[in-house]
Formats: sequence, C-alpha cells, structure tokens
Amino acid sequence: MGYPRSGKVCQRGLTWIKPSFLWMMYRCGWGTKKGKETVLAVEITREGFEWALEHACLSHYEHGLHADRAVWKRQLKRAPARVRWDPERDLLLRPLPHRSLQLGLAGEAARLYADEWIVRITDVTALAHTIHEHVREGDLDSARQLLPREHPYPTQDGSLAHLHR
Repeated sequence: MGYPRSGKVCQRGLTWIKPSFLWMMYRCGWGTKKGKETVLAVEITREGFEWALEHACLSHYEHGLHADRAVWKRQLKRAPARVRWDPERDLLLRPLPHRSLQLGLAGEAARLYADEWIVRITDVTALAHTIHEHVREGDLDSARQLLPREHPYPTQDGSLAHLHR
C-alpha cells in the first residue's frame, strides 16, 4: 500500500506515492498538518508498481550511475516516474539510517495510476490518530502493534539497478 500526499500534486505536476506509513506520518504530521488532515492508504496492483519502477528515473544525478548530468536530465525529462530515497522514520518520526523509496508519477504513469492501478482506497486517518495518541502517551509498544505490516519489496536481481544510489 502507498500513501499519496493528501491528494495533492506537487513538484512540477507529480503525484507522490509514499510506501512507508511512518514516512507519510512524518510528511502529514499524523494527519494534523493543515491541508493534510486526511490520510489515505491506496492499494495498487503489483504490475502497476513494477511498471512505474521500471520506467522511473532517479530524481537526482548520481555519478557512476548516470553517464553524465546531461544524459540524466534527458532521462528525467522523459521518464513518467521518478524515485527519491528519503530517510525512513521511527515512531517518534526521527530519521533512521536506512532509506525508503518515494515514487513520483507524472503523465502516463499518473494516468495509469488513477485509471488502472488502484485496487482499493482506505481512509486510515483514525488509525494515524490512534497510533499518534499512543506515541504521545509514551506507549510505543501499543503504537507499534497498530502499525500496518510493511516488508521489503521483493525484486528481480538487477531490475532496479537504475534506481540505486
């Protein structure tokens, strides 16, 4: 499941999918930030997610991964999706040493997402508020038990090599 940014389109017309619940809580302040009061879990098809990853470009130039900046800029301009790697968050929303993928969709990818890939949309705002209340009370064990189950995404060897830092 991914957590879109409160239905907003940002960064030059991109819609961002945040596959990490805690990273999304960091962005929306547990559903309390102005304009980000509703938290939706959007389940999409595996095929759609993999298509987006396959057609994505890193959102930043990476020496050694891209031939040069000009090549990367051309790839980025043509890509219907882009990937950012941001620090994962703990229950207190502090950055962790490992990173979570953020997937930005534009053009064809955004259309496919909206028209074909979405399987289910669930309002998880109440869950976010409940977990946040446990965190505020210092009851991290109860908060942790309520977190959606997340697992590393299985990939084929080398299938995401164009997106690694």
